[in-house]
Amino acid sequence: MLSTPVVVVTIALYLGLLFAIAFVADHRAKQGRSLIANPYIYTLSIAVYCTAWTFFGSVGWAAKTGLGFLPIYLGPTLMAALWWLVLRKIVHISRRQRITSIADFIGSRYGKSAQLTGLVTVIAVVGILPYISLQLKAVSNSFILLQGYPALEVPVGSSPLLWHDTAFYIALLLAAFTILFGTRHIDVSERHEGMVAAIAFESIFKLVAFLAVGLYVTFHLFDGPGDIFRQAAHDPELAKLLTLEALPGGYASWLSLMLISMSAILFLPRQFQVAVVENVNEEHLRQASWLFPLYLLLINIFVLPLALGGLLLLDGSVDPDTFVLTLPMAQQAEGLALLAFIGGVSAATGMVIVATIALATMISNELILPTLLRTRRQEEAKGLLPEGDLSRWVLRIRRGSILVILLLAYLYFRLIGESYALVSIGLVSFVAAAQFAPAILIGIYWKGATRQGALVGLLAGFVIWGYTLLLPALAKSGWLPISIVEEGLFGIAVLKPYALFGLAELDPITHAVFWSLPINIFLLVTVSLYSNPSLIEKVQAREFVDAFKDVEPGRGRIDVWRGTVTVASLKALVARFTGEEAAERAFNQFALERGFNFEDQTIAEPHTHLVSYGERLIAGVIGAASARVMISTLYKGQTLNIDDVMDILDETSQVVEYSHQLEEKTRQYEAATAKLRAANERLQQLDRLKDDFVSTVSHELRTPLTSIRAFSEILLSEPDLEMDKRQEFLQIIVDESQRLTRLINDVLDLAKLDADNFQWTLADTDLKQLVHDATKAVYQLYQERGIRLRTEFPDARVMAKMDRDRILQVVINLLSNAAKFCPENRGRVKVSLRADAHWVTVCVDDNGPGIPASFHDRLFDKFQQVEDEQQGKPKGSGLGLAICKGIIEHHGGRIWVDSAPGAGSRFYFSLPRRQSGADTGP
Repeated sequence: MLSTPVVVVTIALYLGLLFAIAFVADHRAKQGRSLIANPYIYTLSIAVYCTAWTFFGSVGWAAKTGLGFLPIYLGPTLMAALWWLVLRKIVHISRRQRITSIADFIGSRYGKSAQLTGLVTVIAVVGILPYISLQLKAVSNSFILLQGYPALEVPVGSSPLLWHDTAFYIALLLAAFTILFGTRHIDVSERHEGMVAAIAFESIFKLVAFLAVGLYVTFHLFDGPGDIFRQAAHDPELAKLLTLEALPGGYASWLSLMLISMSAILFLPRQFQVAVVENVNEEHLRQASWLFPLYLLLINIFVLPLALGGLLLLDGSVDPDTFVLTLPMAQQAEGLALLAFIGGVSAATGMVIVATIALATMISNELILPTLLRTRRQEEAKGLLPEGDLSRWVLRIRRGSILVILLLAYLYFRLIGESYALVSIGLVSFVAAAQFAPAILIGIYWKGATRQGALVGLLAGFVIWGYTLLLPALAKSGWLPISIVEEGLFGIAVLKPYALFGLAELDPITHAVFWSLPINIFLLVTVSLYSNPSLIEKVQAREFVDAFKDVEPGRGRIDVWRGTVTVASLKALVARFTGEEAAERAFNQFALERGFNFEDQTIAEPHTHLVSYGERLIAGVIGAASARVMISTLYKGQTLNIDDVMDILDETSQVVEYSHQLEEKTRQYEAATAKLRAANERLQQLDRLKDDFVSTVSHELRTPLTSIRAFSEILLSEPDLEMDKRQEFLQIIVDESQRLTRLINDVLDLAKLDADNFQWTLADTDLKQLVHDATKAVYQLYQERGIRLRTEFPDARVMAKMDRDRILQVVINLLSNAAKFCPENRGRVKVSLRADAHWVTVCVDDNGPGIPASFHDRLFDKFQQVEDEQQGKPKGSGLGLAICKGIIEHHGGRIWVDSAPGAGSRFYFSLPRRQSGADTGP
């Protein structure tokens, strides 16, 4: 089953499946139905971080250092917690600036510097080549291992001839596959939806394959992880792997590995590509910040059991980097071994595809194109740059770059890579990628960082990286004298690459980090403080640091060109790189959004920012630095000189600053004025309410008190009064006392509502029964006034959660008001109840005089009363409806009126429904 034809056919089928997934995703993207526009695909694409290093190398590293593999995954887990603060800002900036790569990002931040983007590209290519060679080594060794089945070792000996070397054909295969995958067309956004979808599938596949091997070894070959750890604990050598003692360098090594892995998850070119350039929605970072750590946990959960299991079951001559393959092979589990091999291929191809696409984009945009575009003689430029559409020409450059990158990675593998373990190769690249962190992180939070500072800091960090890690690798592989490592450069002991300036206590990786990163940061900050940024640097610094302050991209930019550009020439230039159809669509969209008519506006005026927009469109294809060169050709070199730039900068900076301050002060004054106006109106309203309150309450109190006093005096002064009269007067005293009590209760209830001091008792209540009880409570009042009361209820019970007594108070108040305003002996009142899935509504409908529409909004305010048309004075205190409104709104409902003079009144209130099993009862 593990014969070479079977393995080759399986690889071909798997790669064909990946290509089919990519094709479908690209097709759906063209139809506007993106397959990757969700946080799960986005998170799985970021999992390209887990390469063959994770799949094979982590187990080998754990077999040597125990828990030493963890820092490489703890670092990204910690960084994921900061993604919403850091990565979101980087994504936001990249979308506004149309960033195409990490080199483009750094170069754009520091004035769209071609020097800086070129340096970053060189660092990225040289630094990532070891990492790509790691993938070639992993796939090549695992393929050779399967070819030698049932043997469990990779054959050693002299290097094979080129045409017999498996790694060479794997490099060519990956180059062809990457070209088909990522360079089929030019996209101004530089997004590759098909690639992202395929990478997401690969992340699932490699996780499933690794978990399958882990479960097989842990629970089939052993009785669970506890059994493995117990057996390992009995072996003194294996027992050390369960402690931190096995990690070279101790805690310092842990800290350095965590630091460089925190940087790697963001600043490895492939991670920047998938996390930033390929991001379609910033909101996806919310879910990715916890989904990605979960993925890391799952893919690492069996690393230590596999490492210990391999050491317990396999001969010591078996390379620990191959345990994931050799453990199933040793048990003749051929299907599982093939699955593990394809899982490793998946992990490797995912990294190679994304990394080479990112590096090829950087090489073409930041090295080759700027060189051609900056050719001094126009005749030479015309000879090198073809006329018409340049997109195919750019594609050819990128395809050639991909092939060159993979061949260089193969060369590194043949010259150096075979001498190192997988993890050691990967860590070299991690330290190189960490050199980008200061320029990016400091650059997006400090406007004072300058191009000179970033250039010097990056260059120093790169040189130290090369001296402390790359130079010893060349020496150990025999390409340089080993004396450089043992005695130091030129025999100077303090220049030993692994013990620079006498620091010999650290492991090589920690040693390189200790010297390179602090010096990088120190030089960036120091040189920035003592250098003067150019105008474009200041503009870009503001764009990056204040990324979330300007809503519209391009607003507030300063054009540093002298002369004019026509819309037609700008559109023609953009079309050369994006295609005529895409350029026409982009310019029409720009005109539509800003209300311009390009037919009437033949000159691209500076205030429209059209030139900046065109520059960003070109930057989406060839990078910011090259785009700036191309735009400059439209102006025929008429850029501002340094004196003009500084004059404009001084004047513009002051005007912009004063303008911002004035706008801010104006907004503050307007807000304060609005608050004062509202407060004044409220005070006037409260003053009116106070007068109304005093007038109403004094009237309402005086009337019953006067009656009580008058009739009490009559009863006191006339002891011989007839019994009928005495009873009548006593009844009046009782009625007026009750009226006085109601007024006092209303005032107290209103005070409690305002102070939120009401006692509420909420429970599921049948609103139908409650309204029925309310009609019985007002029955006597209706009988006395000769008013007909009719009800209209549904058959089923209507349940809602409420304070029964308070809602009963509302219904009685509405029914009492209706009776009070209806004509005696001719009045008609109907109370009805309706219910739907979400709300229950009660309506009290009367044939009273009605209420003018101008009074509807004020009716539920305190002390507002409707005058009686017949008596010409208000009835009641004007507090009842205000209390009703407070009760209903506390329940999450609303109360309103529908009325017109002469047409009666309809008072409604609705409450949110809380259904229960009793709703359907009769």
